[in-house]
Amino acid sequence: MSYLPIGDHGVIGNLHTAALVGVDGTIDWLCLPAFDSPAVFCSLLDDEKGGRFRLEPVEYERSQQLYLPDSNVLLTRFFSSGGMAEVIDFMPILSRPGDRSRLVREVRVVRGSMRFEVECRPSFDYARGLHHVSVGKKGAVFASSSATHVSLALSTAVALEEREAGGAGGEFALGEGERATFVLSEVEDGEGPGSPFTLRECEDSLHATLGYWRRWISGSTYSGRWREFVHRSALVLKLMVYDPTGALVAAPTMGLPERIGGERNWDYRYAWLRDAAFTLYALISIGFDYEAYRFMGWLRDRCALDEDGLLQPLYGIDGRTKIVEEELDHLSGYMGSRPVRLGNAAYGQLQLDLYGAILDAAYLYNKHGAPLDYDLWHNLRRILEWLCDNWQLEDEGIWEVRGGRRHFVSSKVMSWVALERAVRISRQRGLPAGNGGEMRWIGERDKIYEEVMEKGWNPQKGSFVQYYGADALDASLLLMPLVKFVGPTDPRWISTLDHIQKELTYDTLVDRYKTDEAAPDGLAGDEGSFSLCSFWLVECLTQAGRLDEARLALEKMFSYANHLGLYAEEVGPSGEALGNFPQALTHLSLISAAVHLDRALG
Repeated sequence: MSYLPIGDHGVIGNLHTAALVGVDGTIDWLCLPAFDSPAVFCSLLDDEKGGRFRLEPVEYERSQQLYLPDSNVLLTRFFSSGGMAEVIDFMPILSRPGDRSRLVREVRVVRGSMRFEVECRPSFDYARGLHHVSVGKKGAVFASSSATHVSLALSTAVALEEREAGGAGGEFALGEGERATFVLSEVEDGEGPGSPFTLRECEDSLHATLGYWRRWISGSTYSGRWREFVHRSALVLKLMVYDPTGALVAAPTMGLPERIGGERNWDYRYAWLRDAAFTLYALISIGFDYEAYRFMGWLRDRCALDEDGLLQPLYGIDGRTKIVEEELDHLSGYMGSRPVRLGNAAYGQLQLDLYGAILDAAYLYNKHGAPLDYDLWHNLRRILEWLCDNWQLEDEGIWEVRGGRRHFVSSKVMSWVALERAVRISRQRGLPAGNGGEMRWIGERDKIYEEVMEKGWNPQKGSFVQYYGADALDASLLLMPLVKFVGPTDPRWISTLDHIQKELTYDTLVDRYKTDEAAPDGLAGDEGSFSLCSFWLVECLTQAGRLDEARLALEKMFSYANHLGLYAEEVGPSGEALGNFPQALTHLSLISAAVHLDRALG
């Protein structure tokens, strides 16, 4: 086997976890029972040891993949000289407590006849766990040897045989109009695979899943330009929400490289506070108030559990605070990209920009969602007190560098945002400002502003810079007009924007920074362009009134999505998708850029 390009995948899920499905019909990534649970299929990170669930014709010439309209139900169509077939993949939504995850794969021949190969070979616990396979008339059971991981059962009417490395599979033929179904389920010890789905059961499950997604997306209030891209982004974002808590994972994958063969490989299956304001605005702007309410509830819980005002950047989707990082040395990594990291040590970093993200989210929710209550405000005041005392510290910044702390300009800007939004909320709602009162917030806010203008501006370069005293640029500076720190046509900002376009931008693709010029990030090698930053650039151009330029940039960025409209974190030097996939923050920024530009165009 070989590795598919990262972008040659679709994603399906059930609001608890998600699976990646390749254009060749292979499921090469799935964690159960939750997004951040150990993987049961991970050939995406090791094509030999990692498990997979393969379902494809024995011979075919090409394949095509698409989502059924307004849904996260995936169809992969195969074309051959002998006929045409399609595989429909979906995960039924878990609607009741105690429901177990199921993955349904239905293959049918539309024209002619075709032979198919199916093989299911789990690799429990990131290919560290052992399991025993047993095959019977109803399918196969993959019994995990670990008490910490559920077993799996594959139910089907297709005859299976035991395969090497703990797999089960077989070959079968289908004629025109015939179909076969495979249902992979979580099971307890001693349970069998259950009876194979009947045609009626499969149809009922498919239509129930389609109905769920179509009802959900029908709640969108967006009717502007580029509706297809906005709605696909909304659907994939909904797919990445962990329903029990309302947390949004940064991506459902881990270890996918930012450079093939490099070491920039991270675990993104957690919830970042930084995404807060982007999430609230994107969801509210297109009518998904309930999801915004759920995410605000998740934020509320994080703030309530805080004791001293010092926030950590990310949390487990269940709210846990320790995300210990380790390297899975037994995995070879995607196309040899090592190390494969499990967990994320950034949870212990100091990142001051989080404070602005949280207070901006609170401000947006108070303005567009529901009035903030006193208990949440009381907790936010504690966080603000800590910020007033500590914004002068160096930190690891928005990009979570591992090469030492700096006075990053974007961190100071977002600290200003926190205090500025706090003053607005207090005045608009009449909420008490607490110890030191509103005047302290205003005083510290103004100190930050003056300091950024003095130390964050490089007069020789004629630009704001990455950190105090630097010459290097940073794409996070694009946030300055977006969060209203500077006006979109401020001469200092326009000069900075020009420098960013000259030094960090390739047509519409924007690099975070030049790795050989910026603050050391503690990692070797280069990386791709960040699609998130490209959409920020679109917003900056929109605000500056350069609408034709903004529209062209946005519509060209749409061309870097994969065949399904999905984005990984980065775009590589040859236009390939790099990094974890799909990435929530990119899709959030796409929605925001499209909504703002559509409104500006009228």
